[in-house]
Amino acid sequence: MKKKISLLLFLLLVPVPVLFSASAPENRIRSFDLYILLSRMDLDRPELDRVKASYGNPAIVAEELLRYFKSRSSVRHLVDRQDKSEEHEKAVSDTDLRIAGNALEHVFIGQPSYPPVFCGDDINWAMRPVPDNEWIWQLNRMYFWDSMAKVYRATGDEKYAAEWCSQLIDWTKKNPRDSSHDYAWRSIEAGIRAHSWTGLFQYFIGSPHFNAEVLVAFLNSMHDHAAYLMTQYRSKSNWALMEAEGLAFTAIFFPEFRESEVWRGEAFRRLNSEINIQVYPDGYQRELAMSYHAGCIDWFLRTLNLAVMNGFGDAFPESYLRVVEKMCEVPVKMTFPDGSSTQFGDSWAGEPGMYYGRIRKWAEMFGREDFLYVSSGGSEGVIPDSTAWAMPISGFYSMRSGWDEDAVCLVLKCGPDGGGHCHPDNGSFELYAGGRHLMPDAGSYIYSGDPEGRRWFRQTRVHQTLTLNGADSDYAPGLLLWKPGENLDVLVVENDSYPGLTHRRAVMFVEKKYFIIIDEASGEATGNIDLHFQLAPGRAVFDHGRFLARSDFAEGWNVMVQAMPRKRMKMAEEEGQVSFVYGEKEKRPAFCYSIRKEKVDEIIRFVTVVFPYQGIQPEVKVKTSGKTAPGSRGIRLKVRSGRSFRRIGYDLQNERSAFRQ
Repeated sequence: MKKKISLLLFLLLVPVPVLFSASAPENRIRSFDLYILLSRMDLDRPELDRVKASYGNPAIVAEELLRYFKSRSSVRHLVDRQDKSEEHEKAVSDTDLRIAGNALEHVFIGQPSYPPVFCGDDINWAMRPVPDNEWIWQLNRMYFWDSMAKVYRATGDEKYAAEWCSQLIDWTKKNPRDSSHDYAWRSIEAGIRAHSWTGLFQYFIGSPHFNAEVLVAFLNSMHDHAAYLMTQYRSKSNWALMEAEGLAFTAIFFPEFRESEVWRGEAFRRLNSEINIQVYPDGYQRELAMSYHAGCIDWFLRTLNLAVMNGFGDAFPESYLRVVEKMCEVPVKMTFPDGSSTQFGDSWAGEPGMYYGRIRKWAEMFGREDFLYVSSGGSEGVIPDSTAWAMPISGFYSMRSGWDEDAVCLVLKCGPDGGGHCHPDNGSFELYAGGRHLMPDAGSYIYSGDPEGRRWFRQTRVHQTLTLNGADSDYAPGLLLWKPGENLDVLVVENDSYPGLTHRRAVMFVEKKYFIIIDEASGEATGNIDLHFQLAPGRAVFDHGRFLARSDFAEGWNVMVQAMPRKRMKMAEEEGQVSFVYGEKEKRPAFCYSIRKEKVDEIIRFVTVVFPYQGIQPEVKVKTSGKTAPGSRGIRLKVRSGRSFRRIGYDLQNERSAFRQ
């Protein structure tokens, strides 16, 4: 007891003197902080023998600790601090230069869709310039530090390192892990920081501004992050992966901590568990939003790569990598011909080619020539062996005319409940043709700050699917038929959308040019059956007498949507909005076809042509043929398009590929 009291007095009363010359950055390290850190480290490790030998002298022990970490080469990282190639200078974008320059002046980016904000000469890390909580949460992920690090490596200008060191100390002092700083200590932010800070360490450790005070503040905070992440585990969510990644990177990159082995084992256990919990056998991550799916691939892979680099690859079985490869197939199959994304759930279309860089890396990692073909725009590799893809467990289906950027492509969703990032939109689809998103999904608009706006974008009725009385639908999907062919792809799915009402949707891709969609609503429920469609922003032409709507772009591709006439059917224009960027929205044409279901045994059927085209608006006539009453196990159609005449249809009795969730 006396020994503990004496040690505590020693820690509190003995300051650490300045360790550098007068020209070096000022060092204000406290003995208490230093010895807290030392108590967290395994000083019996042979490489720390000089630190341990200096334990009784704060000035020397701090100097030895700094010397050790500045010269340490026994631990590897994805950021190689010894790499001095010219590629780093080339990797710095104008955006990085602008963000890093602003950060020097404390003008920071929170949620990147909002303008940067001056957070004070004395930084206010609790700044809330907008009602959206995403701003303050992302402020405390400090993504702008990544830009400072890249610019520092490319230029060698010490002003970036000096400012980063100052901001690091400032943040750790102002944001202890307690209830008053919850804005900074959600587990997702803690996981993101714990991962990214290990890379920042590699960028800045060589700077003379990275002194003992910075080292002690940095390592103590890293320990706080890992200890906190050990208490947090959001299983079945992408949060769990970021939590595990932060824990793993801290444990692997700083084995000097006493608890690193325990942290590492727990992080590996979680990732090995979550890859089986979160990824469906067909490869899609369970939240069913492409943006998060792509992020999950990174979170699974980065820890594996770091583990392999440092001799822990055996912690991950071969099956782990096979699942990741299956995940990597999803963006290849379910993105559009220009490399942009569907917007189902909380996803954004992004820029053309946004996934190509990743797909090229995956091509190299897994030796996939088809990945290489897609990522290179067809100039390398081997063309994929199909233009039609089904992922029936997650509920995604893609039909396309080819792999060139102008190809026609429809992606449909009819899957299980993916949680908070998933929308109740089963049966909905997106259409792309000629380099244009002709019928994009509404998107998600915003996460917080405008709750009514977020709710609007999640509604079933603002997606390209069927509703009963305008209400949101349930998730109860099933695949009845998947039959791709040379000149006709056929997909039939069902969703028990409401109590007493099932929505069956059949999509036929005819001659790789256009689509015929048959929607049926059956069951005991009665009320207004509405079939909703939305076009891209821009002018549109409506012909209510012919139940026809089309986009009206002066150049490039357009789309025509026309329903075959039915008794009691009406056509009405609706409110339409779309969000391609977080926090931004714009109006767009939207409409619905409506029939009131008045009898419990009545089955409502819509037959709709969706035809992307260039030039003159196409003329298509569709008639049912034979005994194909609504609710039948199949349908036969006579289709005339221009001079072309075809008989098409499907028969669920003889062509079965049923799958039910």
